[in-house]
Amino acid sequence: ESNAEFKNLDTENLTITHIQVSMAQQGRRRTFRAHGRVNAYMNCPCHVEMLLEEKEESVEKPAEESKAKKFTKKQLAKRRLKVGGDQ
Repeated sequence: ESNAEFKNLDTENLTITHIQVSMAQQGRRRTFRAHGRVNAYMNCPCHVEMLLEEKEESVEKPAEESKAKKFTKKQLAKRRLKVGGDQ
């Protein structure tokens, strides 16, 4: 959020486009046990990468003139038939 404010982005319009989590180098320490024993005490950190983008304002598509639909001869013949058989 602070990076977005620094770059003069609107924080309310941000959307997440990419998230990636990758492993980082493990930290190695020792923990001391009873009777002079030592065990490994390792932590597993990670790198988190998030990419956010501002939502673009939606632009309305201009109305196009509707073109006349083209029908085949078979489609025209089916339209001419009466349904129900009344003669």
